Amino acid sequence: MTNHLQQPDAEHQRPKGVSDSTVEALGALSKALETTERARGALYEFHQLTGTADLILDDAVRLLREAGHAEQAKRVEEEILGRNVIPGHWTFQIIEAYNSTYYRPFQTLEEDLRNQLVDGKDHLYESEMKEARRTRNHPDHVARLQP
Repeated sequence: MTNHLQQPDAEHQRPKGVSDSTVEALGALSKALETTERARGALYEFHQLTGTADLILDDAVRLLREAGHAEQAKRVEEEILGRNVIPGHWTFQIIEAYNSTYYRPFQTLEEDLRNQLVDGKDHLYESEMKEARRTRNHPDHVARLQP
């Protein structure tokens, strides 16, 4: 096995002079951002599920009318169909506010700190964890893929 596969690529090696505590702190910041990514995904799931439910209401309204329940169909149509999920907002507006107020500023801050502290390198904490946990010279434990 070639020796270059036994070292992480340059993008995943700690710059000289960077402390363990800095790598650990940036690892925690990255983990928090990754958790925020998951929360953002949940918002998109909420958005799509709510939108799908609203579209299914069209069927419910039609079927109520066909079953002779025009008054009940009108009530669903007027009270629920197209309703704001929170005052003044449909789900897309919640996502837009989350992205501009929280997600993008967090993403920018994390990138800025990586640029300032470790030359913009990403996942240093995980890269070093991989190095500590892998078995040297094992074909399924190489540090990186062959170029």
